[in-house]
Amino acid sequence: MGSTAQPRRGDTRQRIQDVALELFAEQGYEKTSLREIAENLDVTKAALYYHFKTKEDIVVGLFQDLARPIDDLIVWGETQPRTLDVKKELLRRYSDALGAAAPLFRFMQENQATMRDLSVGETFKGRMLRLMELLNRPDGSMSDRVRCFTAIFTMHAGMLALTDVEGDPEEKREAILGVAIDLLVQAHGGVTR
Repeated sequence: MGSTAQPRRGDTRQRIQDVALELFAEQGYEKTSLREIAENLDVTKAALYYHFKTKEDIVVGLFQDLARPIDDLIVWGETQPRTLDVKKELLRRYSDALGAAAPLFRFMQENQATMRDLSVGETFKGRMLRLMELLNRPDGSMSDRVRCFTAIFTMHAGMLALTDVEGDPEEKREAILGVAIDLLVQAHGGVTR
């Protein structure tokens, strides 16, 4: 398959998830079979079934593993004061978490219809709503709430859209983060609190 993806861990379960995620991104979730995943790993279907009974089980496991840093970030954010500086730090840390979860976001982008049907789609939506709560001001206008939502969306869209654009990956990440923080600051009246 000529994969450039680096395995997250060396164990069989992780290798299955890595190969499946790559195939889902290349071919689509619906067009990828458990048999193809097993063949790409050079394991039997029985070995695959030992770890995952269905493709959805693989996706659920992926979301749990790759979204854990995002969940940890939300928990951290819920224990912090709701200052603009903390919210900026939340976006910085979210930017780092997105880097690690980039394969997951590519899967979601390439398989939007499937995401609506899978249970993890609802779980992910819940994460985003919790993150939005942390960024918004309680007294913010609708325009300010849209700016906060757009800050998060900018980070997601930027990560996907700039993948094929020439340039240093860290420079692109910093530019995306800068735009997201600008939107957040605008949503908070441009004043540090």
